[in-house]
Amino acid sequence: MALTGLEIYKHLPKTNCGECGVPTCLAFAMKLAQKQTSLDKCPHVTEQAKEALEGASAPPIKLITIGVGDNKVEAGNETVLFRHEETFYHPTALAVSVDAALPESELAARVKQINGLVFDRVGQRIGVGLVALRGSADAAQFAAAAKAVAANTDLGLVLLNDDPAAMEAAVKEVAARKPLIYAATAANADEMARIAKASSCPLAIRADSLSDLAALSQKVQGLGVTDLVLDSGAREPVKVLGDQTLIRRAALRKKFRPLGFPTIVFTSANSPEDEVMQATQYVAKYAGILVTNAVEPWQLIAILTARQNIFTDPQKPIQLEAGLYQVGEPTATSPVLTTTNFSLTYFTVEGDVEASRVPSWIVVVDTEGTSVLTAWASEKFTADTIAAAIKKTGVEEKVSHRKIVIPGGVAVLSGKLQEASGWQVLVGPRESSGIPTYLKSTWQG
Repeated sequence: MALTGLEIYKHLPKTNCGECGVPTCLAFAMKLAQKQTSLDKCPHVTEQAKEALEGASAPPIKLITIGVGDNKVEAGNETVLFRHEETFYHPTALAVSVDAALPESELAARVKQINGLVFDRVGQRIGVGLVALRGSADAAQFAAAAKAVAANTDLGLVLLNDDPAAMEAAVKEVAARKPLIYAATAANADEMARIAKASSCPLAIRADSLSDLAALSQKVQGLGVTDLVLDSGAREPVKVLGDQTLIRRAALRKKFRPLGFPTIVFTSANSPEDEVMQATQYVAKYAGILVTNAVEPWQLIAILTARQNIFTDPQKPIQLEAGLYQVGEPTATSPVLTTTNFSLTYFTVEGDVEASRVPSWIVVVDTEGTSVLTAWASEKFTADTIAAAIKKTGVEEKVSHRKIVIPGGVAVLSGKLQEASGWQVLVGPRESSGIPTYLKSTWQG
């Protein structure tokens, strides 16, 4: 049972030193009870208090790390059921599967294809984080495949094999990469736990029901393995979503420690389109690791875009730095356009300007990451802010003309902006998709 703030306060030093970042020990205790801070922030807490407060200070969902170095993947440590309550912190780790039975050349080609599943979207780099190796009971084959995969990628590894002998052989080859070992079941838990403990690798556990999963979690932790990932065994989408929700609620609302770990789910679709639909559903509810057979770029960009949207702070829109940007190699006579610093807006405009093949300047106004109409309605994208941006960015020194194109949706600003800036204001298309035609047929420098 979780401790209340007052119960936690009884174990604190009551110095009110403020070194933890809050002014009083009582305030620190309240934040600790709400999982908004950690006990290690208090420099004066005693060892006795640490033991008493261990349960209260531990996160409701443990943070698990797979892999090493810059390519390590973290899952867990989430604190809310719904992103609007706070935010989701660790994006679902996406693992693309590869079969250990493939010939060596095909295995290398598949891994190379997975390595290339990286994309730039609204100024962020998004991509696959894990390679999931599926194997049989042939220990030599599985170990050789694990070694080959590790040699061809820097991504984290997930080893999928229920046979302890095959798993042990593979882990010996790649233990330094800290792969996720999948999976311990009621039948093999002792052996799999031994392998995970000896190699210091995280271990996934699988059962046929949540009650069995909780019991298996307690057993494996009792064997000395505490870095766990949970698989409820469900494969039908409705059952998967139900189990994911129940596990999350049990960990966050009930503080039920046996289920306080990130989860792993597997897509089981019969078509590429359904594969994407399943994957995006599981990203939303609440997969820590998602194993998919999808390998086509169009599939992965859809899944990763959904993940990117879900794992952004709803109170902090994705935005880029305001300033002057150029598309192509603009000259003194090139067009000057303006837009807001909401990333999705800017990169849409940039893409359409690039599609026009007309080198251009873009004056990006700081609107705190809001879109054109939203910024206009909240008086962040106004004649005064645009005029100020024109001055601040130095675009006047870059061009010989004094013409600026504003979005058609805020045509009402044209008169005031012309007065405020001294520039001739041209009203562009309402939609960004109209920019190529506008720049080719309407713009005259």
